[in-house]
Amino acid sequence: MQHFNIAIDGPAGAGKSTIAKAIASRLGFIYVDTGAMYRAMALYFLREGIQASDEARIIAACEKARVTIRYQDGIQKVILNDEDVSGLIRTEEVGDMASITSGYVPVREKLVELQKQLARDADVIMDGRDIASCVLPDAQVKIYLTASVQVRAKRRYDELRARGEGWDLAKIKKDIQERDYRDMHREHSPLIQAEGAVLVDTSDMDIEQVISRIVTIAKERGLVPKAEEEGPDWK
Repeated sequence: MQHFNIAIDGPAGAGKSTIAKAIASRLGFIYVDTGAMYRAMALYFLREGIQASDEARIIAACEKARVTIRYQDGIQKVILNDEDVSGLIRTEEVGDMASITSGYVPVREKLVELQKQLARDADVIMDGRDIASCVLPDAQVKIYLTASVQVRAKRRYDELRARGEGWDLAKIKKDIQERDYRDMHREHSPLIQAEGAVLVDTSDMDIEQVISRIVTIAKERGLVPKAEEEGPDWK
């Protein structure tokens, strides 16, 4: 039985995870947050005191970091060496480390095979930087989700404030621009709009419009939804 796969790529802060989670809930798919997997690896490197530029130590540490995905009551849990780190990987520090270390081939190879296996076993929606181009090139639906830098920075700023974290909007914008450059210019699996991917710019769209757009594309590609529930607000 061939499962239906939806691949969403795009730059930092485009709302990929928010959108993917909502669509998974609406369609009865499994949501695979690949970014969370790279963040879990990054958390391990930080805990070990490894600098992002120390490629040799990063590669050696890959052998000791075990990252898996589990589902409990339909909620994804990110497990690092038998510890649920789902609530520990959303800091800016971890995100910056993940952006850099995800460019190392051994880090990517370790996680990509797990991602491919998840897609072989179930109907999934997966988001990241190279899902349509590398991980799931045969996905029935490929989306390149983006928004202006200013919009992405403001969304991230609002998210951090809602969590009680104080950040400067200008710094967030600068960090996003630097992360975009790294993601788009890394040697291995750079962020690109894959062949056949539909560009969806969310700058002037609310979340329901984005969800409806992608669900419509999926239906046009042959998807028969199992369920359709309401989606959340931006966060």
